Amino acid sequence: MGLSNASFPEVFVLLGFSARPSLEPILFILVLIFYVVSIVGNSIIILVSYKDVRLHTPMYFFLTNLSFLDISFITSIVPQLLVNLWGPQKTISYGGCVVQFYISHWLGATECVLLAVMSYDRYAAICRPLHYTVIMQPQLCIGLAFTSWLVGLITSMVGSTLTMLLPLCGNNHIDHFLCEMPLIMQLACVDTSLNEIEMYLASFIVVVLPLSLILVSYGYIAQAVFKIKSAEVRRKAFNTCSSHVAVVSLFYGSIIFMYLQPAKRNSHEQGKFIALFYTVVTPMLNPLIYTLRNKDVKRALNHILVENCCSFTEK
Repeated sequence: MGLSNASFPEVFVLLGFSARPSLEPILFILVLIFYVVSIVGNSIIILVSYKDVRLHTPMYFFLTNLSFLDISFITSIVPQLLVNLWGPQKTISYGGCVVQFYISHWLGATECVLLAVMSYDRYAAICRPLHYTVIMQPQLCIGLAFTSWLVGLITSMVGSTLTMLLPLCGNNHIDHFLCEMPLIMQLACVDTSLNEIEMYLASFIVVVLPLSLILVSYGYIAQAVFKIKSAEVRRKAFNTCSSHVAVVSLFYGSIIFMYLQPAKRNSHEQGKFIALFYTVVTPMLNPLIYTLRNKDVKRALNHILVENCCSFTEK
């Protein structure tokens, strides 16, 4: 079909889970619960890290960035998903799809890079403990965080713009619950080879490279920890990294599983549930992992609660 017959639709139809209508009310309740827990949990992490001066460290600076990122990421997707799950209306405006497309890709790419930055922080803390404060100076921390957001933004701007400029062939149905790059590319009337090359290149930069850096960092960390003779010190070192390892495993595990699954007829349907996991469940689990497995955060939270209760009682 030629470009003269191409069009840019006013709306897209997000089919989502419409093939299983009986499942939609259950998913609506679960997604709403996960969304509320995610917003509250990540907000608590930000509040605690800001209020307690003992948490004014590089680790909690990056954790605050991650929490803000998770709040923004889940908010870019879930409100529209809840609308689609609530009733028969499955549409999203062209402008709404573009906004969701740019923001979700920006935040998703940023999280990949930020998790690698956090692994470097853990490497510096365990493998270079005497030089940690010299290495992880505030200027470097701010620069690394800024770089994470900037790399994510550039990746999104390039990939999303190339995708949204593709002329479509009149079909406005997207078989997903969000506007995704590969699915919109399938609606195009023209050759998408350039877009596919850009997508693979971007995936290498924001997924493969950061994951490689994380694995290298933890390779050095494991090597350093096993050299420690004291079992107590070794346990503390492992505990320092355990929360980050759990978050990385959840985030990258779901992404890798989704993209490495075999191309079977039911794989796309499975892909929706995996995408639901890393877009809705993972942002909710991150603050729970860091609060349940981190004594510093629990102590700071208890301190703030006691302080507020005492001030309320005095009034």
